[in-house]
Amino acid sequence: MGKSLTGKELGTGVTQRKDGRYSAKFKSKSGKRIEKYFDKLSEARKWLSEAKYEDSHKDTGSSVNMTVDTWFHYWIAEIKAKTVRWSTLSSYKDRYNKNIKEIIGSMMVRDVKPMHCQNILNVMDNNGYVGSSMARTKATLSAMFSDACENGLISTNPVTKSVKCPKKPEKNTRVLTLDEQEKFLTAAKESINYNHFLFILQTGVRSSELRGLNWDDIDFQNRIIHIRRNITHDSYNNKFITGELKTLSGQRDIPMTQTAYDLLMTIKAQQSAGKQKVISFDFAGNVFLNRNGKLLPNSNYNKCLEKICIKAGIEKISMHTLRHTFATRCIESGMKPKTLQKILGHANISITMDLYVHVTEDEKEKEMQKFEQMCRMA
Repeated sequence: MGKSLTGKELGTGVTQRKDGRYSAKFKSKSGKRIEKYFDKLSEARKWLSEAKYEDSHKDTGSSVNMTVDTWFHYWIAEIKAKTVRWSTLSSYKDRYNKNIKEIIGSMMVRDVKPMHCQNILNVMDNNGYVGSSMARTKATLSAMFSDACENGLISTNPVTKSVKCPKKPEKNTRVLTLDEQEKFLTAAKESINYNHFLFILQTGVRSSELRGLNWDDIDFQNRIIHIRRNITHDSYNNKFITGELKTLSGQRDIPMTQTAYDLLMTIKAQQSAGKQKVISFDFAGNVFLNRNGKLLPNSNYNKCLEKICIKAGIEKISMHTLRHTFATRCIESGMKPKTLQKILGHANISITMDLYVHVTEDEKEKEMQKFEQMCRMA
């Protein structure tokens, strides 16, 4: 690993000279040492990446004849691997392997046109994909071809304004009514994950934030829950990754309800008494674990939720439904939207209002009754 004059790691093949300029060098396949000097670190890194790629692909023809599949794998490994969050990287790989590769993977990068990109989205639509999946696929296409433009493989990005995701009918976000919520909690009481589900209904935290909650984040004296990190599950490598919250607004303090306080005290007592076996030092400080002392991915939670919903006789829900439901209960109780925004950790109030505020059928009826009474008094 090369270093700057101050000792900062610059990456393999890049060093800073005494005059302040940056040296970028590598050994070619023929064994020849190739080196260039640059005034800017970004220029040195860009040249090194491109030069190494061209050298490694000399025997497969020029970059002009590169297939989409070849470019994608180079793009992921050499351009994106260390510059984006792992979850973004995972999304790129997922969308490419599931939706892009089969249709244009064997095409030459230079031959891809807007109609080919549109066809990918149309095929997804015909196969019943939701709008968000198509949007992520379009974003992947746009990003990979944008970088292909910057690196001189093509002159224009084929993901033009004319390439659009097929319109899907708007789908109302699922929220539990008060009656459904009561049925759900009754059916969930015998579940090993009951505490996890109840906590989200009392705090509105995301499932990744639930996993990331440590006992050091719980202030019992002041009855405050500090949200400081998230833990997501990398399904490709079957491992959990601790990360920072996406925005500063995500770092927040949530006051405990009495139910949340009692719930956390119970879990703390159970762990202290050894009723919950912690088998990994990595998870020793985590609050929400399964019986074996391990964290749970969303897939496990959702399987459990499905069984509970069947038992309760209600429509299937996901972990995010619990967060939606918490937000709706807050509005129904009269909480100000700005306060709810802070509790949910949204950077923008419009996100809170558009995604999480739902009026249930019960609330519609109550409001109409209020309106009717007012009309009678007039």
